[in-house]
Formats: sequence, C-alpha cells, structure tokens
Amino acid sequence: MNEQIRHRVVSDSLTADDSAFAREVCERAERVDGIAPLAEQARLAIDSGADLHVLTDHGYANVLAARDGGAAMVEAVVDPDHRGHGEGRALVDAALTAAGDLPGSEPPQVWAHGDLPAAAAVAAALGLVRARELLQLRRPVAQPLPDLPRREDIALRTYAGPSDDAEILRVNNDAFSWHPEQGGWTLRDIAARTGADWFDPDGVFLAFDAADPDVLLGFHWTKIHPAADGAAPLGEVYIVGVDSAAQGRGLGALLTLAGLRYMADLRPGGRGLDEVELYVEGDNSAALRTYSRLGFTRYTADIAYRRG
Repeated sequence: MNEQIRHRVVSDSLTADDSAFAREVCERAERVDGIAPLAEQARLAIDSGADLHVLTDHGYANVLAARDGGAAMVEAVVDPDHRGHGEGRALVDAALTAAGDLPGSEPPQVWAHGDLPAAAAVAAALGLVRARELLQLRRPVAQPLPDLPRREDIALRTYAGPSDDAEILRVNNDAFSWHPEQGGWTLRDIAARTGADWFDPDGVFLAFDAADPDVLLGFHWTKIHPAADGAAPLGEVYIVGVDSAAQGRGLGALLTLAGLRYMADLRPGGRGLDEVELYVEGDNSAALRTYSRLGFTRYTADIAYRRG
C-alpha cells in the first residue's frame, strides 16, 4: 500500500459530513462509469451503519461483517478525478485488512461492480483472485411474454401492507439462507424498502397455497429505477424467493412472469420502461436456463475478489 495515502477506519456511524462525502463520491463515480459503485445494501449502510467504514481523501469503502461465519464484504469507490495515483489500491487494501479483523470463516471479499478495467487493475496490483461472479441480465420490455398460466392450486395477489411483512421475511430468509447479502434480513430491512420512494405495492407479487392462504409460498418483488441523465427508467426483477418446502411447484417461473408482465404493462402507462434487469449468480445454471427462456441475455457482471 502507498504509505503516503492516509486512511482512517470508522467503527461507529459516520458523521453527517462523512456521509455526505461518501454519497457524493458514489454519485460522481456513477456518472462517469455508468454503473453504481456500491450495491443497495452498501449504499444504505452509509447512513444506517456498516460494521466498518474506511475513508481516504478521495475514496470511501464500507465493510459488512460475515453472516453465519462466511466472508465479510467490502465495497469501495474512489472519486474519478483522483484515480490512477494508487488511492484505489490503498483504499481496498486498508478495507480488506480491516475486514480481516472481523469474525468469519472465509477470507474477506471486495466487490467490483461492472467488472470495469480499473477495478480489475486494482485487483491485479493487490494479487486478488476472483471468488464470485454475479451476472446482470436484461431483456427488452417490448419482447413478447407468454401468458400467465392459470393455477387452481395457487392464490396470487399483490402486497396488502405490513401484515404481509412477517411472511415475506420468513420466506426470504429461508430461500436465501445461503446468500451472503440477501439472507439474514430483519423486519427493519423490509421496512427500509417498503418505505423507500421507489416502492410500489402493486409490484410485489405473493403466491399462497390455495388450500392454506395464510402461508406464503413465494414472492416476486419488482423495482422501477427512475430515469437518470436522459436514460429511460429501468425495471428490475428485484427479489424472487420461494420457500424451500415449496420447491418443484414452478413458483419461481410463475412469479417471475407475473412481475415481468406487470412491468411490461407499465410501458403504455407513461413510465417508458425499455428494459428489465435482474441479477443471478454466475454458477446458478437452473436459474440461467429459466431466465434465458424468458428472453434475458447477459448485460454485465459484478465480480467479488479475495486475496489469493
């Protein structure tokens, strides 16, 4: 690490000035790179609190502790006007070192969103290796979709309010018990998203067993990213979760299709959606086959690196 580049580690909440600095660096990087440098959970942690924050003069990183003994996760960004002088290497090195002091059975990982050449260069300079690939797939909204099948065994409805939150939380944490970011949610995580400006209750689809309408089997939470810098709004298959006890009933495909048809119907309503995106693990071959049949193709990838 370049010793001339100073960093500081904050283990408590950031000050208002530090939070504003981190958000501004993220916004500047996104305008230049065309992709958000931090994922949603990491962006929320700027204000709600990461386990650790690392700051340099022109960069910010946060560290989210490992869940269930896995790997701590680092996300980092440097102001585009100050790249190329070793600050990215210094920031990532310091954040990984800080993350290594947290409990966890696996080496800490750092995300590179969009697999940009600058991030790959930082990883190479630090001797990092690829540990995980998260693919972003997209499909045109105008591309035809199959009809939603009629299912006598499934009752499908949209979000009715906070009374649904406990069941959504239960299914989410069951479906993603293995997932470093998506698993282990609390009701606070649900509330943060249902209280967000982008939240639309008509875009959350819940599937219940027709014989037991109080028990949720699965859900599809859609999201509409607002237009920015002249680009059209972007739809997202935000979360599709199916209870492990309900696997094999075709619920993932049913719920995904319900959400896609909903987002397609927004097009003539004035929101102007051109595309829908989703994220899927690069080694999830079953999901990739399902999404391919629905017209999704690879758009970009996020790469998690760790020390070799």
